[in-house]
Amino acid sequence: MKRIITICAAILMTVTVFLPQQASAQSPNKMSYQAVIRNTSNALVASSNVGMRISILQTSPSGTAVYVETQTPTTNTNGLVSIEIGGGTVVLGSFATIDWANGPYFVKTETDPSGGTSYSITGTSQLLSVPYALYAASSGSSTPGPQGATGPQGPTGPQGPQGPPGATGPEGATGPQGTSGVGGFTHYVGEEFGGGVIYYIWKDLNNVEHGLIVDLTHVSTAQAWSNNNITLIGPAAQSTWDGLSNSNAIVSQEGHTNSAAKLCLDLIVGGQSDWYLPSVDELSLLWHNRFIVNKVLSTIQGAELFGTGLSDYWSSSEYSYNYAYPFRFGPGDAGGNGFKSSTYFVRAIRSF
Repeated sequence: MKRIITICAAILMTVTVFLPQQASAQSPNKMSYQAVIRNTSNALVASSNVGMRISILQTSPSGTAVYVETQTPTTNTNGLVSIEIGGGTVVLGSFATIDWANGPYFVKTETDPSGGTSYSITGTSQLLSVPYALYAASSGSSTPGPQGATGPQGPTGPQGPQGPPGATGPEGATGPQGTSGVGGFTHYVGEEFGGGVIYYIWKDLNNVEHGLIVDLTHVSTAQAWSNNNITLIGPAAQSTWDGLSNSNAIVSQEGHTNSAAKLCLDLIVGGQSDWYLPSVDELSLLWHNRFIVNKVLSTIQGAELFGTGLSDYWSSSEYSYNYAYPFRFGPGDAGGNGFKSSTYFVRAIRSF
């Protein structure tokens, strides 16, 4: 599976965020959307006006457009463009009348990096969950009703209309064990899987297989740890091995508006939306297997190698009130600590 990327004659665009607005008593008919614009040399298209046409497609990536609008946003210094779908110039349909329960729906974006309407970049991605705030607004309530009682099991007879669900039957016999993968694992380090490349696998005490997956490209090459860089979060963000818990603690800090953790948590690529900023131990595991993973990344179109040169990457592990742990891929260590206001590389991971 790959990141939503379109390569054209002159420009490369990477979709980075697509989130529904938060539900409220009167939910706005808008959804947030972010994308990073790059040229063919992989340089950011920064501080520039771009023209965009956004379409909501029903049923399939080539399905009927139920809503179309245009916008002319401006990228920031990191090449990031942020818009609200539903707030542009309407070309077709009404965003407020989309029946989100009648999916699936797909978002198609077309971009003109010169700010006009000669759209040369196209990308389509599926909305993997209903925009709940908008669905609740059209349904009249976001609170589910009480679950009804389970009906009695119908008598066995000829095939007819399906009756109400009966009680769960007894568990069947266990089937024969399937063929094990390499080393008794189904997956392997270096496998392109789950929106990225697997860089570590293990089994827990119940013999259930788990793994860590690194994204195909960088989320950012110059991002501060957090805008809230002089206030201690504490143990909730100081785990050396649980990057997901650290990331959630960072974005939950009072006064937080932007951070390396937020970029990762907001990421939706490869059909996956559970990315996070790795802890310092998770980055160390990535460093130890960088040879295999970079060999695989070098064969994937549009992918970016990591840890080249003396690159420093932010971990989600806090050190003190104004320091956090960066990981130095040159010497391969945690590098002591760095100011939270410093800007380093950001690479998202996810687990299974």
